[in-house]
Amino acid sequence: MGTIITMRLRDDSGIVVLKVALDGRRGIWRRIAIKRAQTLDDLARAINRAFDRDNDQLYAFYIGQKSGNPTRRQLVDAARRYAHPDATDPFLEREGVERNAANATLASLRLADGQTFFFLYDFGDEWWHILTVEQAKAEELPEQQYPAVIARRGESPEQYPEAEA
Repeated sequence: MGTIITMRLRDDSGIVVLKVALDGRRGIWRRIAIKRAQTLDDLARAINRAFDRDNDQLYAFYIGQKSGNPTRRQLVDAARRYAHPDATDPFLEREGVERNAANATLASLRLADGQTFFFLYDFGDEWWHILTVEQAKAEELPEQQYPAVIARRGESPEQYPEAEA
């Protein structure tokens, strides 16, 4: 009698809806819908477009537990870090410390409704964003291009504000 092997297919259909707030800038946020099959690198590019930025700096996502509201410091200290593909150190990736954002789909993160995580863009100027999962698995609209900014509030600050004299 043969052995029956069952394989569980990863379900990456649908979209994730995220509220992306600019940390420290009250009232400035964007709501972004992204396919679960798309990557964190795709999300980083969408966030930068949504806030009228170039994609010319490195970034990292910090993703921790699915519940509670950890502070940025608590989360960064204990989180899984997914970095810009050019910032990833292959040795650290093998050790499980650093992960490449271009290899991580939204579905693979197993995000939960209400979960909060952080996005840091530009390690010098430090544009911190608080991401809140509003819907971890929503229905995809066939005519919509993803990722998509589906709502916005507040003006985008200048990416490189001029230094005050």
